[in-house]
Amino acid sequence: MDNQIKVKNIPTEVKIQPPEQLQPDRFNPRNRIYVRAVQGLHQLLRKQIGFVGMLAFMLLPWLSFNGQQAVLFDLFEQKFNIFGLTLLPQDLTILAFILMIAAFALFLVTTFYGRVWCGYTCPQTVWTFIFIWFEEKFEGSANQRKKLDQRAMDFDKFWRKTAKHSSWILFSLYTAITFVGYFTPIRTLLPDLLTFSASGYATVSILVFAVCTYGNAGWMREIMCLHICPYSRFQSAMFDKDTFTVSYDAKRGEERGPRSRKQDRNELELGDCIDCNLCVQVCPTGIDIRNGLQYECINCGACIDACDGVMDKMNYPRGLISYTTERNLEASAEKTKPIRGKLVGYVCILLVLTGALVANVAMRKPMELDIIRDRNQLYRVNFEGLVENTYTLKIINKAQKEQTFHIEVLGLTHFEYLGKQQVTVGAGRALDVPLSLIIDPYELKKPITEFEFAIYPIDQPQSKLTQATNFFKGK
Repeated sequence: MDNQIKVKNIPTEVKIQPPEQLQPDRFNPRNRIYVRAVQGLHQLLRKQIGFVGMLAFMLLPWLSFNGQQAVLFDLFEQKFNIFGLTLLPQDLTILAFILMIAAFALFLVTTFYGRVWCGYTCPQTVWTFIFIWFEEKFEGSANQRKKLDQRAMDFDKFWRKTAKHSSWILFSLYTAITFVGYFTPIRTLLPDLLTFSASGYATVSILVFAVCTYGNAGWMREIMCLHICPYSRFQSAMFDKDTFTVSYDAKRGEERGPRSRKQDRNELELGDCIDCNLCVQVCPTGIDIRNGLQYECINCGACIDACDGVMDKMNYPRGLISYTTERNLEASAEKTKPIRGKLVGYVCILLVLTGALVANVAMRKPMELDIIRDRNQLYRVNFEGLVENTYTLKIINKAQKEQTFHIEVLGLTHFEYLGKQQVTVGAGRALDVPLSLIIDPYELKKPITEFEFAIYPIDQPQSKLTQATNFFKGK
């Protein structure tokens, strides 16, 4: 891979813009940030990760597995299909383990490398950069976009703005349809939308999500990261002096000042920072990393690529802004060790949770049996003097294919079985099977006799599932 850093529109002699023009008041939501384009190793990595994530998001609903949608979170049917694994409300522990693993993985990454989730994989960041890409295609560079907004409305401005917002709206609708396709079968969703026969739930969900995508990625952007996202507020609790974050080396960079490439910085008594403010102009949240670590920084590395490009032009070594730790920037000889106690602890927790998840999935049977009894009438004696108990067997088929189950009674003898002994249950569905057992009371030695119902797929008799219950004789 070519790691040559390129920064767009860098003049040979960099002119300094007054700081008040760059950051008039970044806490005022009416002040818009015009993000300058930059090319470099970190931005290439961010684009590739974003592309893979976007591709997965767009394609997953269209994939099929065992004749069904591979990933479908059916809230109305209360079942989640994930590549052959059907999760029902009874599988809450598996879902809990998945969420806990995701949370601790995020904690581990944050402790080691800061907010790289925000900079490289967060949907808000990915969609924001996609919308900025549309802006660049129709309105030009950051300076061109700023001048366009300051111009009076004319035909050129009108068509550019119309094209940009139309592309935003279309992409927002496509995003919303794909998102709803995770909760509604997407192969029927599209024809229903085109024929205006989609359900109200699906239609309203698509419209709401499209409006939110358009507003968040098109207009709010850094406001979500600065003022709304809760992760930016508590992520600092996971930081320590050994966390790798985007940082400015003040010892090397100060004092700042402009100079030509031919001038000796030592003679000028200046540091390596030429105070070009490119690190501010390329930042998607509009911060100045030279002011130190700030919670608004999303660790995207854009300022690193911009600064490295300037260092190359000035024939200075790279790394004035880099991923480093507070400990490494200190004057002490002690440096950050990649392996430390907190990280080892997170890894151990992840291993335990992953093992528990694998064990739950491995021990999970593709069926479940619940026995429901009528509590108002535990038993009755018929006109022949025989005792009858009535049961309702709830058979849940967790497999992603239709199965036929056989029902057996274990632990009782000389009984009469009234009901079906073979039932067919659809994929991911439950079926209530009412039945009765009739026994001569002289065959029972106790008022309450414990026995078991057993079920198994007729093609897998070895996969037997049993559930204990009682037969009431009465006094």
